[in-house]
Order: sequence, then structure tokens, then C-alpha cells
Amino acid sequence: MTGKASAVQHEIAPELRGFREVQRLAYACAEAVAGQLRSGVTEREAARMQRVWLRERGVRDWFHLPFAWFGDRTAFAGFKVPLQFFPTDRKLEPGMPFILDMAPVYKGFTADVGYSGCLGLNPLHDKLLGDLEAHRELILREVRERRSLREIYEDVERLMTTQGYANRHRAYPFGVIAHKVDRVAERRWSPRVFGFGTQALKGLVSDALHGHRDGWSPLWSPYRFSDHPPQPGPWAVEPHLGFRGTGAKFEEILVVTDSQDPEQSAFWLDDDLPHVRRWAEEKVAA
Repeated sequence: MTGKASAVQHEIAPELRGFREVQRLAYACAEAVAGQLRSGVTEREAARMQRVWLRERGVRDWFHLPFAWFGDRTAFAGFKVPLQFFPTDRKLEPGMPFILDMAPVYKGFTADVGYSGCLGLNPLHDKLLGDLEAHRELILREVRERRSLREIYEDVERLMTTQGYANRHRAYPFGVIAHKVDRVAERRWSPRVFGFGTQALKGLVSDALHGHRDGWSPLWSPYRFSDHPPQPGPWAVEPHLGFRGTGAKFEEILVVTDSQDPEQSAFWLDDDLPHVRRWAEEKVAA
């Protein structure tokens, strides 16, 4: 059974339906905003376009507000402190890569997605996007083998090095490649701290506290606290490649279960996503 078939089999689970619905909504937003980007648009404007699009469709809370990175900022060039992740007045130019990243909460479910695109032609960016497919396959295979998060992280990094790329998710806080996502309690008003919704953050902190007690972490990092097999539940996974001033990634939900059947023990929640469709279309064209 393929990962896609597994996802279909689990479709009846209400929790998975909710996560898939918000993930599809977020990717629909990314595609809609990407289609409106023009030369001269700034990162701040692109981030606002994502916020407006999602709010018009019922989103009132966030795991984190939308980000947008243009040009060499897609590879996190020179990023040293967290504030550098926030959108700037960098303007989009022809041939320039971009990444849209958003984590909305919708009907009590959250997703965290990353969409890589380019304004016009850029063969290098196309190659990075194509090479990400091997990382999606590797991550699923090794999660099903119940390898530790830390080992899988190291194997992803080795693959990037073999491909000739730099690991840019190393630049994220704690160097994470993924984090758990959960249900989020709906409130009439949910404040934010540095762009992160407090309700969603409370869930992550709660997972961290329980995990520390039980020997696991909701953060998938290269450090010792991630030296354990994946904990059952949905994980937002985002391998991020960089080559000089160009970066590309995807981010989507991987579901981990406690099934003893390897093919049921982990699966990507949805194969009908822009990067997966792109790879399928490229195979047909070849």
C-alpha cells in the first residue's frame, strides 16, 4: 500500500480530516497569493496578502502569522537572530525565488505549510524543487523503520550534502526540521507573541513538558533531546535546501501512528499538494 492509499484509508478519522482541511486551505492560499505576486511586491505585502486571504475564509487564529522570503532570503543568507525571519521591504524581482510560509488555525485544527516558487524562469530553483522529492521519500521510509528523529535528521543532511546543497533548516530555532502539530482550543480572542498564537504555543509547550517527562520531544532537531523514535501524531515537516543565494523547501503534515504494520505506521496526510503534483507532472513529461 502506498503512502497515498494509507492517507485515504485514514480519511474517516475526524481529527485527520480537520488537519487535512486546514492544510489544503493553507496551500490554496499559497497558490492564490503566488499567482498574484508581481515585480516590486515586498515581503511584507506578500505576508499581508496571505493573512487577508485566510481571514476572508474564516481563519481567526494562527500557530504563526504568514512569512514571505524573497531572493537570497529564501536561503536564510546571513540569518543570525530570530527577528530576521520576519517579512521585510525586500522587493520581488524577475527570476527571483520566493517562499511563502503560513500556519493557520481553522476550526480548531492547525497546519504549517511552506510553498516555494519563482517569479519567472530560474533553472537552479527548478533543480532544488526537483531534488526535494528524494527527501520526502527518505523521511517517510525511515520514520516507518522507527529510526530516531536525530538519525533521520542526520540522513536528510547527508543527502543534502550529497546533492551539493546546504541544510538551511539548521538556521531555524533549535535547528528543527519538524515539529508536532495539535488541536488548538478555539477562543474569541487569541493574543500573539512575536507572531505566534498563544493557544497553539501553549499546546507545543505542554507537549514539551510531557515529552521531557516521558523521554521525547515535540521538536525534531539534530540534538540529543530528539534521540528517540517519532511520537504518534501529526508532524509538520520542512526539509529546506540551500545553494548559495537560492533556497527551496516544502512543509506538510506527516502522520505517525502506533501501528505495527510498517505501511500504516506513517504516511503523508495528503498527496494532492502542489510540490507532489509538480513531481508527478515532471515524470509524465519526461
